[in-house]
Amino acid sequence: MVHMVKCIKMGREMEGLDERPFDGDLGQRIYDNVSKLAWEQWQEHMKMLLNEYRLQPWKKDHQEFIVQQMEAYFFGEGAEKPKEYVPPTQ
Repeated sequence: MVHMVKCIKMGREMEGLDERPFDGDLGQRIYDNVSKLAWEQWQEHMKMLLNEYRLQPWKKDHQEFIVQQMEAYFFGEGAEKPKEYVPPTQ
C-alpha cells in the first residue's frame, strides 16, 4: 500500500517516502509530513549546500549544519541558498 502524506512543502496530499530517511524524531517527522517529490527537491538543495560550502558529511559539525538546514527547509522559514551561489547554466 502506498504511504500518503499531506506534504508540508507542497501543501497537498501526495505519495510519501517508503521508509524513514533516518532514525530519530526528525526522521519520523519527515516520514509523516514530506512527500517523495519534496524529498527529491531537498536532496538537490542539499547537494548544492555540500558543494557551495565544501561540506564534508563525515564531520559532525557539518552533519549538524545539514540537519539545521533540513529542519528549516521543511519545518521552518525555508533554507536559503548561499549568497555566492550562481545556478548552473543549462
